[in-house]
Amino acid sequence: MSPQTKTERALCRPDAAALIGFMASGAIIAVWVVVTAVRRVLEVVPNRDVPVTAVFDGTPAQAPIGPDGAAVTVELATGRLTAPELPVASVAALVLEQIALVATVLVVVGALLWLTKNIVRGSIFSRTNTALVSTAGIAGLLGFCAVPFFANMGANGAFAWISDRTFDNAVMSVDLFPLLLLAFIAALASTVFTVGDRLQRETAGLV
Repeated sequence: MSPQTKTERALCRPDAAALIGFMASGAIIAVWVVVTAVRRVLEVVPNRDVPVTAVFDGTPAQAPIGPDGAAVTVELATGRLTAPELPVASVAALVLEQIALVATVLVVVGALLWLTKNIVRGSIFSRTNTALVSTAGIAGLLGFCAVPFFANMGANGAFAWISDRTFDNAVMSVDLFPLLLLAFIAALASTVFTVGDRLQRETAGLV
């Protein structure tokens, strides 16, 4: 008997309702990200007074947080800059940041929505679901690296333009711990679905 890759298991109504709610939430998130990205691109493309979130490399600055508002030296980690104008490469990088963000969210949400639809229909462990989980994990990892990469490129262009290239703050960094955690979760989910599909096919072959 050929192995079956579909488990016909009816979900109880609360579980089905929860999964449908998850699907609706995912669709709302995807729409919100697309709208936000379009607004950001429209804000950047005119290249006038462009707000940019910048990452600083421990740059010292004065903050009025002492007694009676006295200035105290602090180290900047992030800040919001408004560049009167940006190099073309920086504008392109900021646009690519939004494209990478939208692409990542759409792929991840789309894969998870497809996966959820299959589960609602009774198919839990299958090659299709394993591929969907792997696709969502890989897309999430790539987006986690690509989005801040392009954002940092845009911010460094703002530094160069504002300081007339006299301030060197070339920071290209990705938070390592969240990246490793995301990679672990993606690998674990993919492994669970792979093993589940294999066990299901082996069990079906014995029937």
